[in-house]
Amino acid sequence: MEIQQIDTRHGTANQSAFSHGNCLPYTGVPFGMNYFAPQTTDQHGSWWFHPDDRLFQGYRLTHQPSPWMGDFSQLVLTPISGELSEPSLFHAQSSYRPEECTFCPTHLSIHQLRYDIRSTLIPSMYGGILSIAYQGNESGLLLSFPGKFRLTVKDAHTVVGEITHFSGAEDPNFTFYFVLRLEQPLTDTELTVSSEEASSVLLSFGRISEQTIRFGTSFISTEQAFCNLDREKNQTADDYLEHSRYQWQTYFDRIKVTHHESQVLRTFYHNLYRVFLFPQTFYEIDPTGEKIHYDTTSRTVRPGVLYTNNGFWDTYKTVYPLFSLIAVEKYEEMLEGFLNSYRESGFLPKWLSPDERGLMPGTLIDAVIADAAVKEIRKDLMPEFLEGMKKAAEIQSDRPNYGRQGTNDYLTYGYVPNHYHESVNHTLDYSYSDFCISQVAQKLADEKTADDYRRQSFNYRHIFDPDTGFMRSKNTEGQFREPFSPIRWGQDHAEGSAWQSSFAVYHDFAGLIAAYGKQRFEEQLIQLCNQPPKFDVGGYGFEIHEMSEMAALEFGQLAISNQPSFHYPYLFSYIGKPEMAQPLIKQLMTQTFNDSPTGYPGDEDNGSMAAWYIFNSLGFYPVTPGTGEYVIGLPLIDHAVLSLSNGNKLTIDASPNKPQQQFIHEIKRNGLEHTKLFFTHQDLSEGGTISYQLGIVPNPRKYREEDLPFSLSSAEQ
Repeated sequence: MEIQQIDTRHGTANQSAFSHGNCLPYTGVPFGMNYFAPQTTDQHGSWWFHPDDRLFQGYRLTHQPSPWMGDFSQLVLTPISGELSEPSLFHAQSSYRPEECTFCPTHLSIHQLRYDIRSTLIPSMYGGILSIAYQGNESGLLLSFPGKFRLTVKDAHTVVGEITHFSGAEDPNFTFYFVLRLEQPLTDTELTVSSEEASSVLLSFGRISEQTIRFGTSFISTEQAFCNLDREKNQTADDYLEHSRYQWQTYFDRIKVTHHESQVLRTFYHNLYRVFLFPQTFYEIDPTGEKIHYDTTSRTVRPGVLYTNNGFWDTYKTVYPLFSLIAVEKYEEMLEGFLNSYRESGFLPKWLSPDERGLMPGTLIDAVIADAAVKEIRKDLMPEFLEGMKKAAEIQSDRPNYGRQGTNDYLTYGYVPNHYHESVNHTLDYSYSDFCISQVAQKLADEKTADDYRRQSFNYRHIFDPDTGFMRSKNTEGQFREPFSPIRWGQDHAEGSAWQSSFAVYHDFAGLIAAYGKQRFEEQLIQLCNQPPKFDVGGYGFEIHEMSEMAALEFGQLAISNQPSFHYPYLFSYIGKPEMAQPLIKQLMTQTFNDSPTGYPGDEDNGSMAAWYIFNSLGFYPVTPGTGEYVIGLPLIDHAVLSLSNGNKLTIDASPNKPQQQFIHEIKRNGLEHTKLFFTHQDLSEGGTISYQLGIVPNPRKYREEDLPFSLSSAEQ
């Protein structure tokens, strides 16, 4: 599929109370430093675009990874014509017909009906070009800012500006710099405006019919913004467009898929587009060609790469495992950037935007690192990564947004006591991170560390209640919190209840099954799926959007609308009954995803849900990053060819593939029967062929222990 067939409005029909993705219609280059999107309202906070709105306020330069995080260093550019009664967004906004405009990853084209202005914005990594067709009237561009700024006209063709970040970086004076270079001159060349005087500034061009504005941006300095701009000074709009198209298509061509239904094909590629948006580039190239970035902690410019706008609680599950197959060169550089974050802040990052925000339980970058380690990616960085992983596991930071919460108590009790918020999820995530630490240590032949953390990774057992069959919080006396309800959300659980939190033992499902008993574990999974999606608002005290999204779908307590449930269908494989999940996987893909503005069952979150769909469409899923395994599910595609980062090609076929084929009858790998319930990273990296023969009835089999996916308890026997 061609990148310019993608409509960026996929998953953008949202409000704070209900998410169909909570996406924005981003135009930019892959992993761009900036993105651009039409702003349709300034009255709904972080929900500043909706596909059904008929008002266009301007092109927003944005760095918003999620509405729950908010934006930083943004501005809005609004072409205008004629006189404005006031220089403000409200007085400048215009109606537009979204159906007649272009929303594409490579460019935006908007027709403002009020002014009859047609304009096209094409971005680059550090800048872009805005081409505006006026009607020969008094013409201009309104620049609007959310907070502290300063704008100065340097000459008739050059405007420079500074925007000071206002939403919580380590540096309270964190500044974004931009330069506008105009082909047609300004009428006022003495203009200097700051936020003390206004929130919007009108640049006037007189009576012109066309204006072309090139812009450069930087998080480092005005001089660096000029440098970024000057590198593109000879490019035409067509050049910008071709460079953007080429960068996107290079990623798109890494997975070529066919399907007999065009809607499925479109959904696949709309998700593939979302995978390559985050994390965002946060480094630049100085005049000598060196990579540099702004370090908000020391408030200085430092050498090397950096990335931002990423929450590892979401993305470790799917995004980085996908990069490990088809975008290793980016994965390698991102790891280098995350290590720079550690060097500069003292702790490995958890949620970067632009620097550490400290949200969500756990330190799940550990899984990103461990997955790279077992796949032999950036082996040179692993000793220092292991140091950083151990530091978070052993040392309680005096700053609450860094490292683990309740570290000392976790080490004392073997669990996080319930006077800590979301203690169940913290305990389970720390147990999994301990396993990830042991995996990295094992790769580095540090046997003592590997053994110590492997033993510690069994700490999940301390909060398992065999009477109820759920993970439950305990106080420091070792007593479970009473009263207990498995559908009570919040307090001890993050964005869910015990149903959504009790199966997060990614590294040791065999141990969890043993704690239940195999028959009871199977019954618990059946009950998980075959019940109404009921919930108690519990610790939240009100209905949060994740509750609403789970309740909107008739999939029991399997809340595919949120990341903690992503692996739930695959739990059946660990008891040797994958056929019980295969129709479920197909229904989740076909009933809860599509290519429309309502295309997701919940928050997409930095590519995590998009990559879930990609993996499941191909027929396998990385349940446990850090093991190098992908558990087999049920493919949705007819045919796929993956151009792997190592140069090999992996071909996948599924046949016959109609709605009634909901089961796998047989799998052949390079012509030979494949009986294991998983593929290894080595299997996939070698390329070759995977052929799924699908069927209309299940084909149950008896599986040997070695056919089941990895579990630590099984591996240690």
